[in-house]
Order: sequence, then C-alpha cells, then structure tokens
Amino acid sequence: MTRWREYLLRLAVSLALLAALFWSVDPSATYHRLLETDLRWLSVSVACFTLMTVLMAWRWQITARSLGAMFGIGFAVREYYLSQLVNLCLPGGVLGDAGRAVRAPRGAGGLSGSAHAVMIERLAGQAAVALVLLGGAVLALLPGGVDWPGWLVRGALWGSVCLGILGAGIAILARFVGPLRRFVNALGTALLAPDVIGRQLALSLVIALLMVLAFWAAARGTGTVMSVEAALVLVPLILSAMMIPVSVGGWGLREGAAAALFPIIGAGAEAGVAAGVAYGLALLIASVPGLLTLAAYPSQGIATAASTASSGRGR
Repeated sequence: MTRWREYLLRLAVSLALLAALFWSVDPSATYHRLLETDLRWLSVSVACFTLMTVLMAWRWQITARSLGAMFGIGFAVREYYLSQLVNLCLPGGVLGDAGRAVRAPRGAGGLSGSAHAVMIERLAGQAAVALVLLGGAVLALLPGGVDWPGWLVRGALWGSVCLGILGAGIAILARFVGPLRRFVNALGTALLAPDVIGRQLALSLVIALLMVLAFWAAARGTGTVMSVEAALVLVPLILSAMMIPVSVGGWGLREGAAAALFPIIGAGAEAGVAAGVAYGLALLIASVPGLLTLAAYPSQGIATAASTASSGRGR
C-alpha cells in the first residue's frame, strides 16, 4: 500500500508541475506547438531512443561479462526495454534496474556482482553525459557563439570539477569501507580495465550524444532550432533534472528545467515546455517494446523490481 501511496504522490507532483508550467507560460502557444509537432522530427527522436536502448543493453552485457556473468545480446535488449519501461512508469526511476539485476544470470559475485554490473553501466552513462556537458561548456567559452550567462558556464565547469573530486574521494574512502571497496574493484574491472575502457568510453559517448540529438529533434519538431553549442550545454542540464526523485519518469521536472533555460538561447519558456513534453512522448513511444518483455514475465516483471526495491528500503 505504501508503494501505491508513493506512486500516487509522485504522479500528483508531476501533474501539478505540468499544470503550473502550462498556466505560467502562454498555454495557447504551448498547445499550438504541441498540436503542430512535426512528426518527422519526433520520429528521429524515437529512432535515437531505440538505438540508445540497444547500445545501452550492449554496454550492460560488456559490463556484466567483465564481472563473470554471461548472457546474450538478445536477453540484454529485452531486459533493458523492460527496465526502461518500469523506470518510466513507476516512481523512483530505479525499480527497473533492480529487476534487471535480479533476473540477470549470476557470475561468481552472485546477486552483488549482478547489482554492481547494473550500477556501473548506469554510472558510465552519467559520466558520459557529464563529459558532453564539459565539452559544451568549453565550446561555450569560444567567441562567436551563444551569449551564455557567466553563472551557467562557471556552474558547468565547476560541476565537472566537483564530480572529479567526488570520484577521487570515493576511491580513497573505498580503502576503508568493505562494500565500497568491492564496488570500486568491480568498477576497475568492468569499466576502467584496458581491455574494456575503449569500448565503454566509445559506447557511452555515442549514447550520450544520441540523447542530446533526441532532445534536439524533439525541440526542432516543436519549432525550436538549437545550435550544436546550445544543445551540448542545455540538454544535459535539462535531462539532469529528471534524476531528482520526486516525480514519475521525470515529467514536470524536465519541462520546468527547459522552460527556465530556453530563454537563454532566445526561445520562450513555452518552447521549452513543448520540447520537454515532445521528448517525453518520444521516449514513451520508444519504450513500448518493453511491454513484449513484460508479457514474457507475467508473474515477475514489474512485481520483481518493486518487491526488490521494497525489501531494500526495509533493511
């Protein structure tokens, strides 16, 4: 019952945020942008998400194999689609990942190793997004581009520096904390080892750039043209808002961040809201194949992930 209350609360937060945004911007302009969305650009966004899902599943397979868990790419893709669908539809944004860790074949590390593989795969994705943001911030320093506010560029640069310091701090702390040490050791094996780091870096950067392209296409489809520089800086910031665990699927948070940041590039807040909504719809459409995997787990699927997360909160 607690899970349903949490879900309803976060759903209410998303709906309230969206309603407030539509009320605070020009509702008519936002509505017409969405009504006149160019479906060709929306299709580009859906195609980006589809390719991203396959590449993320491949990255997970590489990560898991480095930790001794062996499974095929077909299994990885099916599970990733289900994981993505669950993350979008249930609160928390990680229940699908929990289920993926539980159902994956185990290596020598057992469930702990399976969980490490999922965590490291997600961490690789976040690190790549941070690298894209850093690249965009450096590009923003060059003359002749967008007239960025100083606080935004400094924030992006200092944010990247802080992430580096945090990583170094965790590595030092891992010397004294057993579970953290085991995770850092797994990180070194599955992400930073010479035989995998090249593939991990290449895959993660391509996935992060596809994520940026998906949002750029959603914005283009709703009538906003973003330069490469603007997309590399704004999109990672906008999508980072989705990680705040107070909504369902990032709805409301993503649109709010876009509404706040789009005026920097000369677009209206309503353009940001419309782009965020189009992006979310494209992501939902691209996640529909997860229903096929869910049908293959009629008694497990979402329930496995949810019960796993609940037992974790209860400990």
